[in-house]
Amino acid sequence: MKQGVQDSGGTGTPDLRGDVRVPPQPRARGVDRQRDTPASPAARGEHTHGEPPVPDSRPAVQRSSVRGQILDALRHALVAGDLKPGEVYSAPALGERFGVSATPVREAMQQLTLEGAVEVVPNRGFRVVLRGARELAELAEVRALIEVPVMLRLARTVPAEHWAELRPLAEDTVRAASSGCRATYAESDRAFHRAVLRLSGNDQLVHIAEDLHRRAQWPLVGGPARPARADLLADASEHTALLDALIARDLTVVRSLVGEHFTGAA
Repeated sequence: MKQGVQDSGGTGTPDLRGDVRVPPQPRARGVDRQRDTPASPAARGEHTHGEPPVPDSRPAVQRSSVRGQILDALRHALVAGDLKPGEVYSAPALGERFGVSATPVREAMQQLTLEGAVEVVPNRGFRVVLRGARELAELAEVRALIEVPVMLRLARTVPAEHWAELRPLAEDTVRAASSGCRATYAESDRAFHRAVLRLSGNDQLVHIAEDLHRRAQWPLVGGPARPARADLLADASEHTALLDALIARDLTVVRSLVGEHFTGAA
């Protein structure tokens, strides 16, 4: 990662490896920047030539749990489409955007690498992985294989009052869908599914399903930059319908809704 770079106060950051200058990156206000110990450019270098700017879609992060907040911000930008598939982003430039050092950005990007969202490009940064419809279909199939049997078992055993307690989360997804923001909806969607699966009492199941769900929410190559609000609302409405079926212990409807929900997820 490139170090020893002087801060130019938001007017462009000089690249000490050459005459290339990074395009201006907006800095988050009210945040004290962390300082890294300088490292060799060969070990840490990441060029930022022609790198697209990241839209300011998240609030300024706070100093506490910086790495976790940066990871959340990057995940939000990924789902929202602000981080474009196939594009390469460097930790220094993203650090400028968030008003922090490159270190927490690099650590967050390494986590996204483990999740399969980005891949390392030596001496440049991290490239957002290109994903196609086939990968999405495979994820939907795996999710169905895991969650449909669990949902059917829960439908037989969980009392109706427990399902009714999840109604506010289902309503939250409808409100999030109404915003038209894919990233906002994605968070509420995962929260609802996570609450349902927690009723199984199997933490490993919840963790694996959450990972698959998150991967299924990443944008596709050639897909719309912003999903239609109507598509998000249609997806959210299936949550309330699923709760109704679970309360009624209508296994046929539960099986149908869960399967269709995965394959038609926004």
